[in-house]
Amino acid sequence: MADASRIVPISGGYHVWTRRLGESPVKLLLLHGGPGFNHEYLEIFAEHLPPNGIELYFYDQLGSYFSDQPDDPSLWTVDRFREEVEEVRRFLGPGPFYLCGQSWGGMLAIEYALHYPDAVKGLIISNMTASVESYVRSVNRLRDQLPRELVDVMKRYEAAGQYDAPEYQEILMNHLYRKHLCRLDPWPEPVLRAFAHANNQVYNVMQGPNEFVVTGNFKDWDRWDDLHRLPMPTLLLVGQYDTMAVEDIEEMGRRIPRSRVAVCPNGSHMCMWDDSQAYFGALLGFIRSVEAGAEV
Repeated sequence: MADASRIVPISGGYHVWTRRLGESPVKLLLLHGGPGFNHEYLEIFAEHLPPNGIELYFYDQLGSYFSDQPDDPSLWTVDRFREEVEEVRRFLGPGPFYLCGQSWGGMLAIEYALHYPDAVKGLIISNMTASVESYVRSVNRLRDQLPRELVDVMKRYEAAGQYDAPEYQEILMNHLYRKHLCRLDPWPEPVLRAFAHANNQVYNVMQGPNEFVVTGNFKDWDRWDDLHRLPMPTLLLVGQYDTMAVEDIEEMGRRIPRSRVAVCPNGSHMCMWDDSQAYFGALLGFIRSVEAGAEV
């Protein structure tokens, strides 16, 4: 059967959900962002990859909507998620495969590729820089472009820990998320669904209250000095209006030996939606180049 869902047993007696779409010797495992979100906001990949001869694997990480959701904050670490990806890879058995990670999934993909380089035929890092410090610097620069009174209001609520205050959420959504997270209006239904199904415990433990305040346990993550150790062909995708700085992604391209950078000119952090033609054109072109044996 070309399309099939499978529940994958992992360490600790837990289970995670996966779904295969298409049937091809060219296989791609997709790592969603968040952390604590799920594959739903990436459903657009199903419209572009299987019809172009790529076997696609969706996968909800532990804690995400279609997988087990244990109430155990000690589980939410970068290292444990990295080993979870390897358990999923061994169970599904796709052989050397393309690994695509978006946002937090891009961080996870970098970690996996550094530890298991022989398993990765090609690496796609989508909308993720090489350190959380670089990300925080970028998003604060975006926020500082807002009118001063709005920035002051946000900082006042943040100092009080009142991240759910309606005024704070209104500024976050209408002045930042709609410009830099997803520029479509209205947001696509799969994106809204993913937000509705987010596991806030995972997100808060690892990241913090929101995209612009990072206080979680991966706040010190930094792989700038390790990028040269990625031996596989690598594609770096970023939106011109992304929460990630384009210049940071371009610097990653200079440090990763066999890499190319694609900037989606109309895209944001979810440029697979708001600049899908550029995004999937670059992704499919990269895979075709690697399959043809062309040097990246």
